Amino acid sequence: MQFNSFLFILCFLPLVLLGYFTLGRVHPVWNKLVLIGASLFFYAYAEPRTLLPLGLSLLVNYIFSKLLESEKLRWRRFFLAVPVCINAALLLYFKYLNFAITNYNALFHTEHALKTLLLPVGISFFTFQQIAYLVSVYRKELLKADLIDYLAYITYFPKLLMGPLMEPVDFVEQLNDLDRKKINWDNLACGVKIFSFGLFKKVMLADTFAAAVAWGYSNLGVATAMDWLLVMLFYTFEIYFDFSGYSDMAVGVSMMLNIDLPINFDSPYKALSIRDFWKRWHISLTKFFTKYVYIPLGGSRKGLFFTYLNTMIIFVISGIWHGANWTFLLWGILHGLMMVFDRIFGKLEEKIFEPVRWAVSFFCVNVLWLLFRSDSIGQWKQIIKTIAQFNSTSISEGLLNSFVLPEAGFLTDVLHIGRLTNGMHGFWMLLFVFGSLLLCLVPENNYKKRMQNSGFTMLLAAVAFVWSFICLSAESVFVYFNF
Repeated sequence: MQFNSFLFILCFLPLVLLGYFTLGRVHPVWNKLVLIGASLFFYAYAEPRTLLPLGLSLLVNYIFSKLLESEKLRWRRFFLAVPVCINAALLLYFKYLNFAITNYNALFHTEHALKTLLLPVGISFFTFQQIAYLVSVYRKELLKADLIDYLAYITYFPKLLMGPLMEPVDFVEQLNDLDRKKINWDNLACGVKIFSFGLFKKVMLADTFAAAVAWGYSNLGVATAMDWLLVMLFYTFEIYFDFSGYSDMAVGVSMMLNIDLPINFDSPYKALSIRDFWKRWHISLTKFFTKYVYIPLGGSRKGLFFTYLNTMIIFVISGIWHGANWTFLLWGILHGLMMVFDRIFGKLEEKIFEPVRWAVSFFCVNVLWLLFRSDSIGQWKQIIKTIAQFNSTSISEGLLNSFVLPEAGFLTDVLHIGRLTNGMHGFWMLLFVFGSLLLCLVPENNYKKRMQNSGFTMLLAAVAFVWSFICLSAESVFVYFNF
């Protein structure tokens, strides 16, 4: 099930809120059962068969967490390593088996058949949450591996499919806080507000830019250099508004349930370096890799060489985690190299004029997002070559028309801007581009303002919700839904 659907907004969410707070007043465990049941329905709605691998994962990991709960267990580190390896192996099997077969066939000129696999939705995210839970029990951050709390933590529907990743102890403490069992009207209002802004990001911004990006990749042979320069920028906007929109909606829904999810985005396109970018983009994943991979490897405690090596390992893993394609691996490697570069020359970079640092960082992020979106490294190189040659400054009509939405005529009549829209070629595209730049670079992050309510803010949220809701003609999949 998707957040941006009539079923979720009109039926699922209201029923969950009603059941959670009503039954929670009868007995504290009942609202947990409501969450677990609702989350499993949410997960299995599109494809019930995915419940089987999720159920097996829950069973195996819970058994090991109960073993790790005991101080008397010998070889505790071994009993931690085994389920971590099982989780990693299952993730590799489902996501990368066919990728490995394809590359093996290409390398050795064989014809091994690809396997028919049903990829469990959200496996990348719930696998990491399983590992976090096991480590928390092992380290005694969680003193008890309670079955109900464990199921609620892993399956919690706002974060199940795409995060943000959350520490088990933070979630369990909030879930068992009796003060959070009763409806909080301030949290409800703020949750509706941030959900509405997230829905607007997805439906009105991300989906519009997605249509323009799709046009570019469907017209590889005819798109001009200017087209590709714009498509590169459009995908930069698409992936941000799509993923941060989802995160906003997840945070908003959780606020309605009195559970605080961690921040996942902090205005990443304001970054002045790649290192700064990764402090702002997908923050929960960065923190996960730092705590569970970077620090155990030694972090920055073993000298500069191992600091750089550990940084590269993190970004190689990040690239592989994102998908079974050489583009993702190269994307991770290049980000890792630029992170190392920033560490080496950080002091010198600070002396450079800030707008220049921002422009260079933003351009690098754009180029690497283009790699992230491309079907192959060869395709990415060809697009970069087309942009670099810059043999045409014309913009294709098909690309411009991607921004002419059905409501464009209505807005033109209401605002009396017909002369402007007719006289300025590409008016709607320019409106989207400059409006998106302003949203990315000027206001404070939605998460940081989530508890700030005013009449004007709520009016904006209402307009955003109604406009987005009316435009929900078709349910579109989130970009990170595939990861």
